[in-house]
Amino acid sequence: MKQQDAGGTEPEADRTPGPPDGDAAENVLAVRRRKLNLLRERGVDPFGGRYDRTHTAAEVVSAFDELEGSTVRVAGRLIGFRTHGKVAFADLQDLSGRIQLYARVDDLGAQGYEDFSGLDLGDIIGAEGEVMRTRRGEISVHVRSWRLLTKSLRPLPDQWYGLKDVELRYRRRYVDLIVNEASRQRALARSRMITAIRRYLDARGFIEVETPVLQTVYGGAAARPFVTHHNALDLDLYLRIALELPLKRLIVGGLERVYEIGRVFRNEGLSTRHNPEFTMLELYQAYADYTDMMALTEELVAETARAVTGDTRVEYQGRALDFTPPWRRLRFPEALRDAAGVDVEEVADDRGARQVAARLGLELDKPPTPAAVFDELIDRYIQPDLVQPTFLYDYPIALSPLARRIPDEPLLTYRFEAIVVGNELANAFSELNDPDDQRERFRAQLELRRQGDDEAHPSDEDFLEALEYGMPPTGGLGIGMDRLAMLLTDAASIRDVILFPLLRPRYED
Repeated sequence: MKQQDAGGTEPEADRTPGPPDGDAAENVLAVRRRKLNLLRERGVDPFGGRYDRTHTAAEVVSAFDELEGSTVRVAGRLIGFRTHGKVAFADLQDLSGRIQLYARVDDLGAQGYEDFSGLDLGDIIGAEGEVMRTRRGEISVHVRSWRLLTKSLRPLPDQWYGLKDVELRYRRRYVDLIVNEASRQRALARSRMITAIRRYLDARGFIEVETPVLQTVYGGAAARPFVTHHNALDLDLYLRIALELPLKRLIVGGLERVYEIGRVFRNEGLSTRHNPEFTMLELYQAYADYTDMMALTEELVAETARAVTGDTRVEYQGRALDFTPPWRRLRFPEALRDAAGVDVEEVADDRGARQVAARLGLELDKPPTPAAVFDELIDRYIQPDLVQPTFLYDYPIALSPLARRIPDEPLLTYRFEAIVVGNELANAFSELNDPDDQRERFRAQLELRRQGDDEAHPSDEDFLEALEYGMPPTGGLGIGMDRLAMLLTDAASIRDVILFPLLRPRYED
């Protein structure tokens, strides 16, 4: 098909320079409201119904050689507009990308062209016409007919100024997704990540299950819960802080490989790595141990990285990370001794923990128990130096109330954490299946609570009863989905990969 004698395609974000604010913004809203009312007076529905779209923007561009000269129907949001006398160019955006619309008064008629030229950025339309390439080489749809599908009453941020306020980006995510390509791509990448994980686990015989969000006894992690109340039962309930204990009950019940990708809730502060509501993958495999979980973790993450980025090597905040198996293995006692000059035996009891804390000048927000001191030693001395994916394994029993004890090293357990760029990505155990040992661990946790540690585990009698029926040797693994998404999309903050992160309300009494 001969190229159309059409004009240029230089971007133009709006008909007025700069982002409207104050009185100007109010004026824009008033103008758009008047347009809305005029449309209704003319009998035009400004919020139209179904539109039979035949192609996305990306499909038109990618299949241009086959589609050139053919009639297509596209739909999306107007994000760019410019007119040149009796010719208008518009940029239409859908989820797949952008396509240029080319409209002429000769094709649409005086009224149709006037209405088209009067569209606002943000309006959602459907357009039908032939696929063409302009004189300047831009693949376009030569519009023969069009229909307004949704009138936008609020102006989009100017593409030159953008949505610069970070909090506004999180608070008005719907606008952020419209104007920021990076935000759209992160959302799509996260979806591909979850799909890849499910595909990997399903192919290996794991069964996806759902467990309760509301629990009478919370457990599975060291965290403060959110508390709510069930009126009909007059019963306080907790939003789950982990998926662990119900999933292990299913292992007792004979579901030998189970997993859940679910939301968990921890009543903690906000940071670039923490949001009170986040997503976890937890899985449990009967007749396995933490060495099996190491192999599964590195293979699962490598496969997921390939699915999302095309490679097991990714760039994160200026650092090159390599998720190719095998990952580095680093034993906890040696790591602690090399990094902090502390032996695990020195922190075996409260007295030793206090002495180590005093010697190193540790600032704790909890009583100086072994668990609190070990936590601070890890955060200060070990994790910051672990950039490439590393399994830090054989954790102290003080930090691992649900993990099997190493028989000839009673202060240690079969537990590991996967650390990447100084942050915990995954946590795994050879699961404790001895009900008597588990009961004693819960009692130790209750003692920590009496000492003021409100993140210590409560005792779960029903879980202990389940263990008494017999749980086979089991390997368990938890991976933070949000932190993995951060690594695979080069996101500096967890809020960049959670579509609706928690924020302080805009309007307060």
